[in-house]
Amino acid sequence: MDISPLLLSLKTACLATVITFFAGLWIAYKVIKIKHGKAVLDTILTLPMILPPTVVGFFLLLFFGKSSPLGAWLSEHGMPIVFSFAGTVIASVVVSFPLMYRTARSAFEQMDQNLVYAGQTLGLSNYTIFWKVIFPNCFPGIAGGTILAFARALGEFGATIMLAGNIPGKTQTVAIAVYSAMQNGNRTQAYQWVGVIMLISFLSILLMNLVNRKQMKYAIRRK
Repeated sequence: MDISPLLLSLKTACLATVITFFAGLWIAYKVIKIKHGKAVLDTILTLPMILPPTVVGFFLLLFFGKSSPLGAWLSEHGMPIVFSFAGTVIASVVVSFPLMYRTARSAFEQMDQNLVYAGQTLGLSNYTIFWKVIFPNCFPGIAGGTILAFARALGEFGATIMLAGNIPGKTQTVAIAVYSAMQNGNRTQAYQWVGVIMLISFLSILLMNLVNRKQMKYAIRRK
């Protein structure tokens, strides 16, 4: 059995999660400080979670395709996005970002702001306050969002096949491998990949439940 789709999926999901983690934290932290237009910005940032993945892929194809200024420039400089591994990562980042963003934002909004004020009173920089005060207190929620983002990136199909295509060994992830196996009438292979995805999804949910349980125990101890 060729395990390249699994390795490609794990590589894509890991890279996408790293990007989504830092982007989600930074943007969520900035959004909660905005006084005007927050609802509109929040809607735009959450939109990829609501839209069908194929629609997200359609917009990504328009944005990164060779007919677009950015896509043409990237192609001219040897960095094409369409039908490339970079395309699988970008598609996964876009569809998983809202999960990380909304979870992080919720965690930031629920944190006791008096801790932030205390840090400011002590003369700590905003950078220090974020990583030494805010991040540790919001870690359970952030960890849950990271797990969700990873699982979503791992199982991404619609946007990926629209932007990156279905190239074995290059852009064919596990989700696409299931589709290809069914298209070719190879049910045995499809069942194998479905089993792999279900196992990873089960472990992801189990891990998230453990994180949530620890968060509840921590909240109870604080009370």
